[in-house]
Amino acid sequence: MRATAWMGKDKVKVVTVPDPTIMNARDAIVRVTRTAICGSDLHLYHGYVPAMRKGDILGHEFVGEVVEVGPQVRNLRRGDRVVVPFPIACGHCNSCQRGLYSVCENSNPNARAAEKIMGYSPAAIFGYSHLLGGYAGGQAEYVRVPFADVGPQKLPDDVTDDQAVMLADVFPTGFMGAEMCDITSGDVVAVWGAGPVGLLAAASASLLGAARVIVIDRYPYRLRLAATHAGAETINYEDTDVRDALNEMTAGRGPDACIDAVGLEGHHGNAGVYAYDRAKQATRTETERPFALRQAILACRNGGVVSVIGAYGGMVDKFPMGAFMNRSLTMRTGQCHVQRYTRPLLERIRRGEIDPSFVVSHHMKLKDAPKGYRIFQKKQDECSKVVLTV
Repeated sequence: MRATAWMGKDKVKVVTVPDPTIMNARDAIVRVTRTAICGSDLHLYHGYVPAMRKGDILGHEFVGEVVEVGPQVRNLRRGDRVVVPFPIACGHCNSCQRGLYSVCENSNPNARAAEKIMGYSPAAIFGYSHLLGGYAGGQAEYVRVPFADVGPQKLPDDVTDDQAVMLADVFPTGFMGAEMCDITSGDVVAVWGAGPVGLLAAASASLLGAARVIVIDRYPYRLRLAATHAGAETINYEDTDVRDALNEMTAGRGPDACIDAVGLEGHHGNAGVYAYDRAKQATRTETERPFALRQAILACRNGGVVSVIGAYGGMVDKFPMGAFMNRSLTMRTGQCHVQRYTRPLLERIRRGEIDPSFVVSHHMKLKDAPKGYRIFQKKQDECSKVVLTV
């Protein structure tokens, strides 16, 4: 089969690899019809996630058709159209029983390596380094899906592939980011980052009843998407001091909740701080550029909530712990527990409450994946999200 493989820093290639096979009684094989390039794939692309190996198959957002199931998979049949959540979860461990699928205790065969960096291992993730399991990803013609009796969600005919592939990661992640804010009537929610996750976090905050949503980014076309599809007010941080603007927009109080949808490769307008983070990250003495996180903590109102859904991989420098502790802030975070959200968000799509495919700007063939990575990474041609047809 053909698949998108990581070939080193800033390089991917579509290669021919062996077809996947059933390896466990709870496996399924899915023929991929749509797959997408995620913003967190760019962290792999840039070489910031450890334990990548040349030839690793990328991709954790995909939908397709079941072509084979193991003998213990009784909820799926050949021909079923499914979306597959990006965390791989067993469904039976203590974490899964609590609905915390992204910290499944059984799915990562390389848990010891992850524990050395994170203390405890999270769940495995499709196509996301050997630190998180080494499983082949879904930017391919076929993919092996472990624990297929837990993850895949069957899709009705009235939901398109473009809508469905958003349920693999970015829509549930954005929704969870908004849900963690405990939004009540009258709340002001600020979102750092207008990539697909940030846009869907903003749209979800509106859906959950926020009175005002403010989105912070530097790309005018992404800010237009936020205004059009999430009803958001916008701040271009290259033109405006963000904290001053947020204080002015909230009578000096600050937003009730702040969502960091940026993560470890944050960019910002403060040249000195950016140079500091960039230099430390380049020398691997710091794994993150956490400017958005720092700013969210400092901007949030006293007693407010900071929700972190941007991906981080290791140690954060210059964390404003004094402001965080003394101002009674609450932080909530986590890789999304997608299995918890796929069915209810699927129903929201079917009821017409939201169409998450508004974030898609480009459709390409699988063979064009290297081009897709380049234009997404460089934000060329007003690229907000690339979907690959297989």
